[in-house]
Amino acid sequence: MANIVAIVGRPNVGKSTLFNRLTESRKAIVDDFSGVTRDRHYGQAEWIGKTFTVIDTGGFVHGSDDIFEEAIRDQVYIAIEEASVVVFMVDVTTGITDLDDEIADILRRSTKPVYVVANKVDHAKLHHESAEFYAFGLGEIFNVSSATGSGTGELLDAVVSHFEEIEEEDDSLAKYTIVGRPNVGKSSLTNALLGKERNIVTPIAGTTRDSIRIHYNQFGHDFLLIDTAGLRRKTKVNEDIEFYSVMRTIKALEDSDIVILMLDAKDGIEAQDINIFHLAEKNKKGIVIVVNKWDLIEKDNKTMKEFEARIREKIAPFTDVPIVFTSVTEKQRIHKTLEVAAKVYENRSKKIPTSKLNEVMLQVIENYPPPALKGKYIKIKYVTQLPGRTPMFAFFCNLPQYVKDPYKRYIENKLRENFDFQGVPIQIYFRQK
Repeated sequence: MANIVAIVGRPNVGKSTLFNRLTESRKAIVDDFSGVTRDRHYGQAEWIGKTFTVIDTGGFVHGSDDIFEEAIRDQVYIAIEEASVVVFMVDVTTGITDLDDEIADILRRSTKPVYVVANKVDHAKLHHESAEFYAFGLGEIFNVSSATGSGTGELLDAVVSHFEEIEEEDDSLAKYTIVGRPNVGKSSLTNALLGKERNIVTPIAGTTRDSIRIHYNQFGHDFLLIDTAGLRRKTKVNEDIEFYSVMRTIKALEDSDIVILMLDAKDGIEAQDINIFHLAEKNKKGIVIVVNKWDLIEKDNKTMKEFEARIREKIAPFTDVPIVFTSVTEKQRIHKTLEVAAKVYENRSKKIPTSKLNEVMLQVIENYPPPALKGKYIKIKYVTQLPGRTPMFAFFCNLPQYVKDPYKRYIENKLRENFDFQGVPIQIYFRQK
């Protein structure tokens, strides 16, 4: 379960500066892909051994002044509902504004831990100025300068004290999560899989109050289905806005082994789908793409191949992913989805014997060795699979720094070709021998 810290507040109080400081030297979960995540508005941070996701809500608000303020309020409601901790940022140089008061009023009614952060406290005199923020009635004020980093340590100590301990779960059962944009049929697929015989459903207490793990044990399949759909009360927040989708997706992804990414056949693969795909890939989850509502598409003998080719073009370079075409309402190929997901789970935990790896891959390398660089030849002597929950391989050679990305991709493709890692991101390292 992801611990999420949402930074809320009116514009220009320094939310993005604090976000950049907290996620410093960490790679954002999603980089600058086109579409919804135009910028790096959410990334990973770590403090005293605890990893968490930080969200800069300011990056998700667009529009005119009126719409702008309404959107800010909406983000605060979502943050209260979805985040583990809310950081409410204000500006000590401007004091309390009407919008600050409105945000504070919303936060006072919540049960989530809220920390008021007075930013731009760049010298001792301003420490006294921040006392006015006690009027919010939200407890202690943390004086920080997000530009210099002063005060952020005390803030983070307080923030991480609220994180839930992530319990070790029974790893014998695979965890599948169905994700996708609103209205693609996620809930319908969940219901179709569970069927009417409710005795197959056993809620298992998990580490989070936000999702339910359903033990599915039927038709030869045995896994935990992580169901995040329909668990939260309706608020005035629109469920399809980008910020909501981001927070839901982060939680769902981090809870799973296999991500079943549902697309709507009428819409094809859109920017939000691509971002979800890359989230799963970067988190090293197994991935199955399910195209729903296939019964509504007019077809000829090329339709499926062309549709599949368009998807693979959009998700490149990681295209070795199974694609299943379904109609949940017509009960078409629903169980095919489970069969494919089970195979991807098997691939994700696959261990290749070292002798077999060397027999196959050293021959591949001999047939097409890495290109020489600056007159120096790279000699790869040995390969082994590293221990881990996902496939990782180390290639030992004399000059690992000279192995470039195109050759790494070639090696990855050959590993996939020879050992079947369909649906699974694999990591390759070149190390000094």
